[in-house]
Amino acid sequence: MKVVVISGGTSGMGKGVGELFKKKGWVVVPFGKNPKDGEEMVDVTNEAQVENFFNNVKEKYGKIDVLINSAGYGISGAAELSDFNETKNLFDVNYFGALKCIQCALPLMKSGAKIINISSCCAIFPMPFRIHYCASKAALSMLSYGLKMELSDAKIQVAVINPGDVKTNFINSRIKNFNTNERYQDRVKNAQALVEKNNSKRMSQEYASKKIFKIVNKKKLKAMYIIGRKYKVFNFLIKLFPINVFLKVSNKIFGGKKSIKQQQS
Repeated sequence: MKVVVISGGTSGMGKGVGELFKKKGWVVVPFGKNPKDGEEMVDVTNEAQVENFFNNVKEKYGKIDVLINSAGYGISGAAELSDFNETKNLFDVNYFGALKCIQCALPLMKSGAKIINISSCCAIFPMPFRIHYCASKAALSMLSYGLKMELSDAKIQVAVINPGDVKTNFINSRIKNFNTNERYQDRVKNAQALVEKNNSKRMSQEYASKKIFKIVNKKKLKAMYIIGRKYKVFNFLIKLFPINVFLKVSNKIFGGKKSIKQQQS
């Protein structure tokens, strides 16, 4: 019996990956804030709920072979005008929620177990008006790299997976702040419109889930994976050119300097 625990496993990529594990005969224990199909209801920002959930996993299964941290959401808008408490909540979910799950899962993990953190290409490529989301996912990546070193002697593998844009409900659940001032004018609105316009070009949730499933089942994990061919190219370019050059290009493309006509996805 192999056991995989998935935060954010009630929808999107987390749910998709869980279904693939079920087909392979694994025991899948998904949880999330909004369960729909009998999953466990757990808010990763609620420490007591997280601890109680993992205690139940211990009593029922006695171990965890794979932990996948997929819970997360996004915020867009100008950093200067963002709600400070909402930004703190973003980090509570995207970073501290994952950390709490890891702390509770590790006592149930032995040699050969794996921790998979679902980050984002936004952790690698800084984007204007999505700063807080980029920063929260970058923090999750650093946590992953550190854990990979700390757990190496215990033979517990750790990897961070950075998907590009995926067609899930994520874009609809993102907190969108359109507040602006004379510094930004229409750039905030235009930047968000560009994201909406490109929604139809995103990779499918099924494709991303299959890629994640394939990565998790690798015998030996690399520290970091990118899902999406063009994002692998971007990763190559950001290493090739000075950061100032990349920031100028990113700001020109994603900085809302041009008015974008929104399209229905």
